[in-house]
Amino acid sequence: MITEGRVSVNNAVVEEMGTQIDPIKDTVRVDGRHVKKEKEEFFLLLNKPAGYLVTLKDPFKRPTVLELLPKLKKRVFPVGRLDLNSEGLLLLTNRGELANRLMHPRYRIKKVYEVRTKGIPSRKSLQRLEKGIHLDGKKTAPAKVTHLGADSKSARIRIELTEGRKREIRRMFEAIGYSLFSLKRINYAGIAIGTLKKGQWRYLTPSEVAHLKKLVGLD
Repeated sequence: MITEGRVSVNNAVVEEMGTQIDPIKDTVRVDGRHVKKEKEEFFLLLNKPAGYLVTLKDPFKRPTVLELLPKLKKRVFPVGRLDLNSEGLLLLTNRGELANRLMHPRYRIKKVYEVRTKGIPSRKSLQRLEKGIHLDGKKTAPAKVTHLGADSKSARIRIELTEGRKREIRRMFEAIGYSLFSLKRINYAGIAIGTLKKGQWRYLTPSEVAHLKKLVGLD
């Protein structure tokens, strides 16, 4: 259809294969007829800065992640948690079933974080996290822990989880005797934050959306 000159974007005929569009702003026509999705789906990735709440409305008027996002035609919801002082990758979507499945424990969705500890945990302490420790009477799932480096006062550690309990990582480190200077999520369900700067967002690519749906068995 493109090579035949039948497709236009914003009233300009498309001549280049692989032309990308913004599904919110751009108008696509084929043979002069407006092409619309039966149901618009939005999938966004935000690099959340510290100091923003992962909620769409706060009764105390504190900053929320909604203030960092574009104005969308549909209401989107965050996938999972990041507490006020944590930062990094946050997925948002208006596809509620997808969000629910990504957060459900049965799918064991991988989440990767980098933390900076106050003090330097021993290898033995980190092995406790790898094996699982008890929080609120329930043992955490085994974690993959990688020591990335240290200075005289802190260590940088990467930790990979398949759980999503409230403040889980901070509480895990507190259980072995260490609080955190910082906590950043860098990967969720195989999607990496990449070079996106703090406070910036982007749409997920079609291949990323397809990947997420495949993980949880959705079309």
